[in-house]
Amino acid sequence: MPIIQVNVWKGFGDEKAKKVIKEITKVFVNLGIPEQAVEVIVNEIPKTHWGISGEPASEKFKDIP
Repeated sequence: MPIIQVNVWKGFGDEKAKKVIKEITKVFVNLGIPEQAVEVIVNEIPKTHWGISGEPASEKFKDIP
């Protein structure tokens, strides 16, 4: 049973998460995995807790909401 974790910045939203869950599940179904065996977890992480090149994403990408 595959468990897929997707990390995104906080504010990604419920509708986008729903679409990600649906589309990732389709990929595994196309690989022959039964749909009911696929688990997808979408984690929303604050930009202040996401580091890129040694600095928080909240500082590195100030202009991106």
